[in-house]
Amino acid sequence: MPAALAVVLAGVAGACVGLWLALRVRARLDRARHAWAQELERIRATAAREAQTLRVEAEVAAREEALVRRAEAEEELRVGQVHQAEQEAMLAGRKVLLEEEARALDELRHDLAVRELPLAETERETQGLRAEMDDLRRRHRVELERVAGMSAAEATRLLVGSEIEEARALADRLVRGEGASATEIGRAAKRLMGISAGRMANLFYTERPQSVISLPEGRSERPPVTPEDLKLVEKASGVALTFSEEGDAIRIEGLDGVGREVARRCVARLLRRPGLRGDAFTRVAAEVTAEVEREIVDFGRRAFALLNLERAHPEIMKLVGRLNFRTSYSQNQWEHAVEAGFLCGMIAAELGLDPKPARRAALLHDIGKALTHELDGSHAVIGADYARRFGETEVVANAVGAHHTDEPFGSIYAHLVAAADAMSGGRPGARRQTEDNHMAKLAEIERLARSFTGVDEAFAVQGGREVRVYVEADRIGDAGAATLASEIASAISRGMTFPGQIKVTVIRELKAVEMAS
Repeated sequence: MPAALAVVLAGVAGACVGLWLALRVRARLDRARHAWAQELERIRATAAREAQTLRVEAEVAAREEALVRRAEAEEELRVGQVHQAEQEAMLAGRKVLLEEEARALDELRHDLAVRELPLAETERETQGLRAEMDDLRRRHRVELERVAGMSAAEATRLLVGSEIEEARALADRLVRGEGASATEIGRAAKRLMGISAGRMANLFYTERPQSVISLPEGRSERPPVTPEDLKLVEKASGVALTFSEEGDAIRIEGLDGVGREVARRCVARLLRRPGLRGDAFTRVAAEVTAEVEREIVDFGRRAFALLNLERAHPEIMKLVGRLNFRTSYSQNQWEHAVEAGFLCGMIAAELGLDPKPARRAALLHDIGKALTHELDGSHAVIGADYARRFGETEVVANAVGAHHTDEPFGSIYAHLVAAADAMSGGRPGARRQTEDNHMAKLAEIERLARSFTGVDEAFAVQGGREVRVYVEADRIGDAGAATLASEIASAISRGMTFPGQIKVTVIRELKAVEMAS
C-alpha cells in the first residue's frame, strides 16, 4: 500500500512538473510572439517612413526634371522664334529686292519697246535699199555683158583660165630655182655655224669618269676593303660594286652618275681609313652624299651664271647640276650643255634673234639625261615634261622636246637647239668613242634587226639612236609590223648595253610592178 501511494505521488509530481514546464514554455512562446509582433510593427513603421521619404524624393525629382524640361522647351521656343524672325526679315528683304528687280525689268521692257519702233523703221528702209541695190547690180551686169559682148559665165571661165596659167608659170619658176636656193641656204647655214664656232672661246676638257678603282699593292692580314664594306657603299650610293677577277680593283656598275660619284668617294675614304666601319662609316657616307648634293647645286648655279641667265626652279637647277656626273660617249653632259648654250646663243645673235631664250633652251635640252636611270622614255620627252612642270616657257620646253624630233618643232629656237647640240657633240675631241667601236655598235644593231623572219633590210641611223627596218610586204602585215617592232626593241635591249634609247621603226611598203608591151 505505501508503495502504491508512493508511485501515485511520484506520478502526480511528475505531472505537476510537466505541467509547470509546459506553462513555462508557453509563457516563453507568448513573450517571443509579443516581441516578434513588436519587431514586425517596428519594421512596418520603418518601411512606411522610408516609402514616404522615397515618395517625397520622387515627387521632388519629378518636379525638378519637369522644370528642367520646361526651361529647355522654353529655350528652344525662344531660339525658334528668333530664327523665325530672322527668316521673316530675310524674306522681307528678298521681297523688296524682287519688287525692285520687277520694277527694273518693267523699265527695261518699256525702253525696249520704245527702241523697237525706230529699229523696225530702219529695217524697212534697209530692205528697200537692198532691193534697189539688187536691181542696180542686175542692170549693171546686163550693161557689162552688152559692152563686153559675152556672158558672165564665159568671162568667169576666161579669168579662171588666165589665173591658172599664171600659177603654173610661177610654180615652174619656183621649181627651177629650188636647187639653187637650197644650195645657197646650206652655204649660208654652214657659214653661220662656222662664225658661231669661231666665236666660241670656252674650252672644255672632259675628265673621263672613273669606273674602276685600283686597290693598293701589297697585301696585309686584313684587306683595305672587304665585301661587307662594298655592301655598305652600295647601300649608301645605290649602285653595284664588285671586285675584279684578280681582286686588285673594284668595279663601279650603274647608270646613276651621282650614285657612282658617291660610291667612288666612299671607297676613296675607305682606302685612306681602313678601320672605318659601322656608325663611323655611316656618318662618312652621309657627309659624302651631302658634299655631292652641294656640288650639284653649285654646278647648276654656275651654268646659269656662265650663260648670264635668270635662275630656274630649284629642281631644274639640280637637274642641270646632276649633268656634271653624266656622260654620253665619254662627253661630260654639263660641259656639253653649257657649250651648246653658248653656241645656240651666238647663232641666234647672228640671226638677229634674242639670244637668251636660245641659250636657256640649249642649256636645258639634255636635263632628261639626269633622270633616264629612274624614268623610262626618251630623255628629250622627259626633259620637256619637267621643263613644263617647273614653269619654263613653251618655247624652251618645245625646244627641249624637239631636239631629237620626239615632238614637232614649234619655233625657230627648237631648230637652233638641235643645230647647237649637233655642233657640240660633233666637234673634234668632244667624244672619245673610236670609229671602230661606233661602227661595231651600228653593225650589231643592224644584225639583231636582220635576224628576224620577214626582214628585208635594216639600217642604223642618227648615230645609232634609231634603226629603220624594211620588211617584206607579202610576209609581214600591218599588225605584224607593230609586233615586229616590239620584238626587235626587246632583242636590242637584251643583247646590247647603251645609254638612252634606240628607236625602232618598221617600214612596210607594197610595190605593184607590171610591164606594158
